[in-house]
Amino acid sequence: MAPSAPSAASAPSTFDVLVTGGRIVDGTGSPWFDGDIGIVGDRIAAVGRLAGRRAARTIDARGLYVSPGFIDMLGQSEFHILADSRAASKITQGITTEITGEGSSIAPMNDRLAAEAKAQFDAFEVALDFRTLGEYLTRVETRSKPAINLGTFVGAGGLRAHVIGDSQRAATPEELEQMKALVRQAMEEGALGLSTSLQYVPDRFASTDEIVELAKVAAEHGGRYLTHQRSESNQIIPSLDEAFAVAERARIPTEVWHLKTAYRANWGRMPEILAHFRAARARGLDVTANIYPYDRASNGLDACLPLWVRDGGTDAMIARLKDPAQRERIKRDMEDPNPKDWENQWYGSGGASGVLLSSVLDPGLRKWEGKTLAEIGREMGKDPRDAAMDLVIADRAEASVIISIMREDDVRAALADPMVSIGTDSGARAEDGPLSISKSHPRAWGSFTKILGTYVRDEKLIPLEDAIRRFTSRPATRMGIHDRGLIRPGFKADLTIFDLATVRDRSTFTDPNHYSEGIRHVLVNGQAVVADGTITDARPGQVIRGAGHRVR
Repeated sequence: MAPSAPSAASAPSTFDVLVTGGRIVDGTGSPWFDGDIGIVGDRIAAVGRLAGRRAARTIDARGLYVSPGFIDMLGQSEFHILADSRAASKITQGITTEITGEGSSIAPMNDRLAAEAKAQFDAFEVALDFRTLGEYLTRVETRSKPAINLGTFVGAGGLRAHVIGDSQRAATPEELEQMKALVRQAMEEGALGLSTSLQYVPDRFASTDEIVELAKVAAEHGGRYLTHQRSESNQIIPSLDEAFAVAERARIPTEVWHLKTAYRANWGRMPEILAHFRAARARGLDVTANIYPYDRASNGLDACLPLWVRDGGTDAMIARLKDPAQRERIKRDMEDPNPKDWENQWYGSGGASGVLLSSVLDPGLRKWEGKTLAEIGREMGKDPRDAAMDLVIADRAEASVIISIMREDDVRAALADPMVSIGTDSGARAEDGPLSISKSHPRAWGSFTKILGTYVRDEKLIPLEDAIRRFTSRPATRMGIHDRGLIRPGFKADLTIFDLATVRDRSTFTDPNHYSEGIRHVLVNGQAVVADGTITDARPGQVIRGAGHRVR
């Protein structure tokens, strides 16, 4: 039986916003109920039967579902909101809060790292006027003022680059202390925890012991540990065990970002992987995962190259790629089905036909976007592996690709598990403006609406109320966010109002730049950023700081 709506006897008589007649899915996983929601300022003031109350603005939600705003567990928009504060592809799929900072967070940075980032900032005419994470967060809340809320992790890979560079070696005791001090500073400035991206340089060069020591500092400040684990393919079980070891040794809640079983040899293994999580939880480890609802992944084109090629940073890599003898070795390594020290995404994607160039930074290369490396190689008249290397050189490792490495039944198995939450693993995009120039993975545009339309409404793989729980209260609780993720008086007024009959994603791999449909209204901190399906001028997003934040 559905619960009755909470009493509204003590509700104010006047609201700034009143949402009436909706089917309220409150984020707990409980069945929806009919009711109204009254908002004063940036918070929910009342939930229940509020007929007769006055409001400056009324939203008629009859026939629609009203839920807490969706929380993107890996959003990647830390730079994007500086270039375009609308976060358009996010709010149009119902996202009101984004968690970001995978492996190499946007800050802290030193002058050397700032010089490396300069090309991207200059390309979008964004001033690079911060160095610490605290300075970045202040910039976001006082000047960028995005449409969405933003919380970030501090990336261990970025700290390694900050202190050591991109060299493949162990940190000295002195360097480890420097990295620990940077974690401590970031946590006090508002980071939610520590992150790693262990498949990529320079995170790849960190030992488990190094990660544990950094995670201990984050744990002391109430933080979490989130990881793009070291292997998502043949070594996935040892890789999970490493993540679980960090959870156990650092005594820190741990989550695996964008869980997958990658490459053909590992297809069908998702039930085994989920069982491995359950076993770890049964022995007392606080470990969970999130996923995006697609069977193709996305990352840098340079990740198709062997690890040794990427050692030492971009300039060192480009020098190797220009050496004819080393190029021949690289091509041989790209066809190795069983490399011992890296994830061979080129071979694992089925080679050139399974790698699609999704975006570039250099405008002169945009004619290749949306084509596979097999197609690009044919048009260039060269081996697709040479084409890949030449594109890495020409775009200075800024090019991104979509790779065919997963199978639908594994994606469905993870989506069906109530432990798993959702992340787009993509920065915000737009149909117009500076973020419309390049293409992207469709997950940037429709991860949450695809789940609602395909897996909830059409296929009934997930009950609506559980999907909303995993969009809202589950990630909020996981991130230590105590005033979002539920429809409750006193909580922040982040709301997503949608039509379940029409909600759907419209973005595809070859034609991605399309907003989702069916998201009728989105409120962030009580202000409408989407009204009647249209993006507004409101920019009410707030910075979400972690438990270790200290006001200075």
